[in-house]
Amino acid sequence: MPYCFGNAILAGVTIEASLPRVGDPAPDFRLPSTEGKDIGLDDFKGKQALVLYFYPRDDTPGCTQEACSFRDLLKKFEAHNVQVLGVSTDTVRSHKKFQEKYGLTFPLLADTDHQVAERYGVWQEKKFMGRQYMGVARTTFVIDDHGVLKAVFPNVKVQGHADQVLAALD
Repeated sequence: MPYCFGNAILAGVTIEASLPRVGDPAPDFRLPSTEGKDIGLDDFKGKQALVLYFYPRDDTPGCTQEACSFRDLLKKFEAHNVQVLGVSTDTVRSHKKFQEKYGLTFPLLADTDHQVAERYGVWQEKKFMGRQYMGVARTTFVIDDHGVLKAVFPNVKVQGHADQVLAALD
C-alpha cells in the first residue's frame, strides 16, 4: 500500500497514469539553464538528490509564489544534499528575468519544446474559461542521488507545497 503525504505519493503507483512511478528510474533530461550551461539528470547521479518541479509560466502569481517558497527554504533543501531545479516551457531569457526579479538562487531549466515535460507526464490538456489547450501541469518530483523517483506531487496546490516537499525528505 502506498504511503501518502498530503497529495504526494511516496511509494506505489501514482494517481496520474501518465506520470512516472515512485521507485522507477527518473526519465533522463538535459536542458538549457539559467546557469549558462545545459543541466541534466546525470550531473547529479551519485552526488546529490533533486527536487525537479514543473511549473506553467514565469512571473505569474502561482508560479512566483511557488518559486519564492523554494527559494526561502533552499538552505534547508541543501542541508539534505538536495538541489532544487525549476522547469517550464519558457525560454532561458524569460527564466533569467524571473530569477533576477525575485532573487531566485537555484537554476531554472528551459523545456521550450516540452519534450521533458512529456517524458515526465506533465504536458497535459488543460481547461481555462472554456478553452482547452496543452500546457504544463504543476507537478514536483523528488529524485534520489541514484536517479530513482522517491516522491511525486501531482496537481500541486502552491500554498505550503515547498514545506510538504521538504517534509517528504525526512
